[in-house]
Amino acid sequence: MPLQFDAGKKDLEMFFKDWQVEDLRYLWSIQPEGANSRTVWVNVNESLQGSISRASIINYLNAMVDEELLTYTETTGKGGHHRVYYMKHGEAEFKQHIAGLIISKLLKEYPQETRKAISENR
Repeated sequence: MPLQFDAGKKDLEMFFKDWQVEDLRYLWSIQPEGANSRTVWVNVNESLQGSISRASIINYLNAMVDEELLTYTETTGKGGHHRVYYMKHGEAEFKQHIAGLIISKLLKEYPQETRKAISENR
């Protein structure tokens, strides 16, 4: 899940859609407990009074697992196996991780310019 940066927005909305941010905030709010996709889906739709599909929630949660920003355990229940998702990092560590990804990419693409910009903005 490649990050996209929108400088016109603030906080986590610079990188994620509003429903994705709500998803993250919900998972942080219930730490150390986790939640299955249905619980996240219900919370997001209630909070935003929207109609985000459950498939979108599942795809996003799984992409975040692939990026190693979430973890999960598998449980069994009605209907078979289910994933219970957990935040891998607290909010501050998560933001630091995102910043690290951005800085690493900038250093790879524009090493001299990035180092200069960092030193000038200290």
